[in-house]
Amino acid sequence: MNVIDEIIGELCKIILPIPEECYFGDHESSIAICTLSSMNLLKKFANSEILNNISIVGRLFSENKGIDSIIEYVNKNQKIKTLIVCGKDVSGHKAGHSLFELHKNGIDKNKRIINSTSPYPYLSVSQSKIQYFQNNVTLVNLINETNYETILNKINFF
Repeated sequence: MNVIDEIIGELCKIILPIPEECYFGDHESSIAICTLSSMNLLKKFANSEILNNISIVGRLFSENKGIDSIIEYVNKNQKIKTLIVCGKDVSGHKAGHSLFELHKNGIDKNKRIINSTSPYPYLSVSQSKIQYFQNNVTLVNLINETNYETILNKINFF
């Protein structure tokens, strides 16, 4: 990322602040949910009883720092074995797409997510943390699914 992109990113945080939101449930659960950019869906999960049966529900907007955070979290909370990725992907950033490409292909020598079509899919987490994520976490692809009941039915499958 160049200096101009970093400045624009900082201006966006001031002009259009997006809260850093995630909600914690049962720390013994092996299931986590990522609602991508669907904040209303995130709120539905956060305010429902399902939160008692999942470890965490959060959102993902960026193909770099956001994915770094997910990788760090699952490495620190190794009970998580399933990550359900649902909701609308961020137009342009395609963070959900990049998360699946990372899981499938990893990163290259420049720490770029292989086959990602996102603008800045560069990670800072270690290769060993990425490998743990690839080998120990199953991703469930419900990208673009915003129907709460449909997602719940998929969760009840596990």
